[in-house]
Amino acid sequence: MFLCMVLVFLLLIIRLGYIQFVQGSELKTMAYVQQTLDRTINPNRGTIYDRNGEVLAMSASVETITVNPTNIAKEDKEKVAKALTNIFELDYETVLKKVNRKTSIETIVKKVDKEKTDKLRKWMQSENIINGINIDEDTKRYYPFATLASHIIGFTGSDNQGLDGIEAKYDEILSGEKGKIERKTDASGRIIGDGEEQYVKAIDGDSIELSIDTNIQSIATKYLEEACIDNECEEGGVVIIMEPKTGDILAMVAYPEYNLNDPFTINTEEITSAWNRIF
Repeated sequence: MFLCMVLVFLLLIIRLGYIQFVQGSELKTMAYVQQTLDRTINPNRGTIYDRNGEVLAMSASVETITVNPTNIAKEDKEKVAKALTNIFELDYETVLKKVNRKTSIETIVKKVDKEKTDKLRKWMQSENIINGINIDEDTKRYYPFATLASHIIGFTGSDNQGLDGIEAKYDEILSGEKGKIERKTDASGRIIGDGEEQYVKAIDGDSIELSIDTNIQSIATKYLEEACIDNECEEGGVVIIMEPKTGDILAMVAYPEYNLNDPFTINTEEITSAWNRIF
């Protein structure tokens, strides 16, 4: 009996040592993930300028709406879903499913104007709903000239990551560092303690100045488009204008261009007809 007790005691010590020294860091990370609820704050991407200081790409302030389903009272769930549906013009059944889930956080809508989120704030105040709905600052990429220099500038995705052109090539410089809002929760995602949030500020990205001259780029775009249409260039065309003394590229145009503010929409009859033939 004594030997058995000693053996069990030794096994417990070995197990304890294994948990402490071998699995310690992994379990600590798991505990942090389980006991905290982080909401990401996207930084403002750096501005892209032409050689004269004209803004070619900039970040506008918007907001993202998320919910913590476990922190919304059962009797309020349908009311919250209806309000979110009406304010942001969403599908009621989809929103209701998210509000009723047992997850710690669900995204309702991303990158909406402050005008709409202010309506939500007023509704929350009038209904005395404090917990469960989050309104977090976010950014949205905006291109003032829409199509100008589209093949050079490129565009970003919904997560503000550069996907093409300068936006992708210099993403690390432009993107900055994300911030976060941290809150202590239990395993079910419910707030524990006093519910106080810890705010870590996002660091904005650095700006970039190109050698492109917006005026020269606009003129080259106009005449290239006219030439391609007049000569029925089915494969489009390209124009590059360079300053011979310095090698600076003053204009770089590829026709047809596309709308940087809506990059995934087909905007030419040729591509539309080809797309329809395929599908």
